[in-house]
Amino acid sequence: MKRKIYHNLLIIGLFITVCLTWGTTWIAMKITVSTVPPILATGLRFLCAAPLLLLLAYYKKAPLLFPSGQFGFQLCVTLFYFAIPFTLMLYGERYTSSSLASIIFATMPAAVLTLSLIILRERATVRQILGLAISIVTLSIILWYEGHSSIKNQLCGIVALLIAVLMHAIMYVQCKKRCVGISVLSYNALPSLGAGVLLTALGLNESPNFHTFTLQSLLSISYLGIVAGVGGVLAYFSLQKITQPFKASLVFMIFPIISVILDNIINGSSISYQSIILLIPFLLGMILILLHRHPERPNAL
Repeated sequence: MKRKIYHNLLIIGLFITVCLTWGTTWIAMKITVSTVPPILATGLRFLCAAPLLLLLAYYKKAPLLFPSGQFGFQLCVTLFYFAIPFTLMLYGERYTSSSLASIIFATMPAAVLTLSLIILRERATVRQILGLAISIVTLSIILWYEGHSSIKNQLCGIVALLIAVLMHAIMYVQCKKRCVGISVLSYNALPSLGAGVLLTALGLNESPNFHTFTLQSLLSISYLGIVAGVGGVLAYFSLQKITQPFKASLVFMIFPIISVILDNIINGSSISYQSIILLIPFLLGMILILLHRHPERPNAL
């Protein structure tokens, strides 16, 4: 009985940790890009995360390199899962609210389902197809409503975020074929270091004005790297190991709600009232997609 109580408390604790971490990530990104350029900020974010990931990999005896024949794919992970999409996420946050950014990224299950149908030829249930249709339609309406805001270049931000989601979804689907048996630490440690070094070097070539960097922005970068980049990711995969995939994936329903609430509290502004109402069918569509998801233990978000 005590073991069962401990198990349930561990699930609840990990679930809350992931929801809070992912929910606060978006406001941290917004604070970061207020003074730090996206490329440099993303590079510093990964440089904060990499040492901890490398130490954990050493402690757990997880190999840093992918198995023989997978080195090329590890390079693709470095570029197309870490370096490019995370930079696009910060770039997108420059021109959108953190609320809208989190909602766009919450479409990951829909993007993964769509690409699994196309690339892996997986079968989907009627409920999943219905959920996919609902989520796409409601997201389109939300983007239409938010596209009429006064934020300059918001369309560029939305496109950047959608491309980041698409890249992550493509890599996720590829990992279902290529990364079976590869440790989460192996997947994250060396690619984080590589992306950090590459992006920091590129960011420094942009001649950033270090005098404009605020303490809040630098602390936000540390938060994104250490808390979100290490703690949040490891907590999510730990959650997947001890509970059903559907229950673990419910974090995609919760973190955008947390982000919307925080955005409203901190900035005094958020998405439109119509978009908030549309979150109800949007999240319902996501639940239908996840409800009959095949049991899996992926190595990437």
